Amino acid sequence: MTDSYLNLANGTLKPVFKKLGLPQPAILRRYRPGSPLTVGPVLVVSDDASAADADAVAKILSGWDVDVRRSPETAEGERFGAVVLVLTGAETPVAVSAPVLTVAGTLRRLAGNGRVVTVSRAVADGDAPVLAATRGGVEGLVRSLGKELRGGSTANGIQLTGGAAVDSASAVVTLRFFLSARSAYVDGQLLPVGPSDAAGPVDWEQPLAGKVAVVTGAARGIGAAIARTMARDGAKVVVIDVPPAGESLAAVANEIGGIALQLDITADDAADKILAAAKPLGGLDILVHNAGITRDKLLANMTADKWDPVIAVNLTAQLQINERLLAAGVEGLRIVSLASTTGLAGNRGQTNYGYTKAGVIANAAAGAPVLAATGGTTNAVAPGWIETEMTAKVPALTRTVARRMPSLGQGGLPVDIAEAISFLASEPASGINGQTLRVCGQHMVGK
Repeated sequence: MTDSYLNLANGTLKPVFKKLGLPQPAILRRYRPGSPLTVGPVLVVSDDASAADADAVAKILSGWDVDVRRSPETAEGERFGAVVLVLTGAETPVAVSAPVLTVAGTLRRLAGNGRVVTVSRAVADGDAPVLAATRGGVEGLVRSLGKELRGGSTANGIQLTGGAAVDSASAVVTLRFFLSARSAYVDGQLLPVGPSDAAGPVDWEQPLAGKVAVVTGAARGIGAAIARTMARDGAKVVVIDVPPAGESLAAVANEIGGIALQLDITADDAADKILAAAKPLGGLDILVHNAGITRDKLLANMTADKWDPVIAVNLTAQLQINERLLAAGVEGLRIVSLASTTGLAGNRGQTNYGYTKAGVIANAAAGAPVLAATGGTTNAVAPGWIETEMTAKVPALTRTVARRMPSLGQGGLPVDIAEAISFLASEPASGINGQTLRVCGQHMVGK
């Protein structure tokens, strides 16, 4: 669905929009294989107690052929592609002041589609009140800054947990994701990252090479974008959808060189058929629960024929498939499930859908230790307003309002969801488990 306002604001009428003070959402920079990681040099800033970790971050960036600066003065007249603020050692709010104000002085020099990324430690049980306040305050900083940045720039944060090192595999892959164009529609988010035992060099162009992925609901829209992105990133992909979508499903499979499986995921033998389809490719490594339906009604008008199918497809099927795959002895499985901001904040007329998406989020959190015991992970991605065939049917005024509400001032694209899922499914991201990552352009709603 074309966003005419976005195109006009960045076209010949751009001076008019500026003169009238109208919102001017930027064209977002999205990932293309071989493109530079950032749009300019990266400044690394820290408090004194975090200097060693800042050095480690600078070393990581240099290894990616990034032009790293440690002081704003070394890039006089240049625009920064990103600023990384390292606060892992900060123990009092006063210690945070100087580095934050250094970052403040660079924001007018942040290039369009630039990035600000914080690296800090999450509040932990047993933290003294002062330490908890220092660490917890970073969340408010990041979310507020995300609302201030313009020109397609974003602010996100890495929260290290469980003693994770700043140069652990999961911290490194998260840093790269947040800096890159893959995170174009992720803004104002803080992602907890734990220790990771992933080792070895990473092929950043094909991080899923050698993996077998299964994507449900893959005949069109977000599911098809997930399948294409995972194939681009090196995975062999089995795409699944219901028989009525067979023609579209086959087209997606042919496009990516994958396998099409027509399947009702609510069937008792769905997990067995998934395993059978993945076996010729080498077994199952990644499972993406994308299939979902809506049957919107106010609860006062809700009937069983509107409630039960949504629960069955969006939630019960996932629970049953996961349980049976684990019972079958599948190990090291990376599960990523599609949630929604509706599951966080609710939405009028979607009590059934909201129930299932909140359930998906809770399932990811509760299932984390179960998957970890088998060497796997389970996480969720919560999209906001995404431009799909479904949202194109929403009344024009509602659609326009929904697009302008996020900090980025526009809707996301299916590929934005796909990029986040591919990141979470990758081997280096093994330290991210039980989390829900919003891909909503910072349309902050709910808890």
